[in-house]
Amino acid sequence: MNSFTEENYLKAIFKLSSKNSGGVSTNSIAESLNTKASSVTDMIKKLSDKKLVNYKKYQGVNLTKKGKEIAVSIIRNHRLWEVFLVEKLNFKWDEVHDLAEDLEHIKSKKLTDQLDAFLEFPKYDPHGDPIPDKDGNINRHQDITLADLKKKEQGVVVGVKEHSKSYLNYLENTNLVLGSEIKVTDIIDFDKSMTITVNKKQEVNISNQASKNLIIKKL
Repeated sequence: MNSFTEENYLKAIFKLSSKNSGGVSTNSIAESLNTKASSVTDMIKKLSDKKLVNYKKYQGVNLTKKGKEIAVSIIRNHRLWEVFLVEKLNFKWDEVHDLAEDLEHIKSKKLTDQLDAFLEFPKYDPHGDPIPDKDGNINRHQDITLADLKKKEQGVVVGVKEHSKSYLNYLENTNLVLGSEIKVTDIIDFDKSMTITVNKKQEVNISNQASKNLIIKKL
């Protein structure tokens, strides 16, 4: 039986490895989990002893097949619970992450599969993150952000990279929610901030940091 902490490490390594074809550094894991590098080193040894990760000094950490299966299962649980909380219990998208962090550790494949069926097999969670299917397959977004668009280019919001309450509140207050259409009307050379038109009517000024965390499907 793996502890919640061990499962959170596996999940973090999986997410970091999807952005990097090589091994994941202990420093990046520490930053992701807001913990000390020494704590990461201790946990990596435990996970390695359980054959859930492979670690080579200077080459980083990779999940074993078993470690990846556990990580994907946790992510699947988390994202299905987020859908349930938003669609069936009327939680807002900025309220569900912490609740799903607790619910994701429930170990019942039958419960997960029946939840998936009850929700009619959703492909994405309320933040636009892809939900792994029961076989662990993930239909990932093409990773284009609003910051990648040029002047006069258009797109539709399909996901967010940042899940903090303050960021999601900011997006909601400016109508930058999933499905919103965006057109870039101006880009400031100095700081790469943008002026955009949302849904063909509302003009919004958005910082480069905010635009880098908004995933777009280009039109």
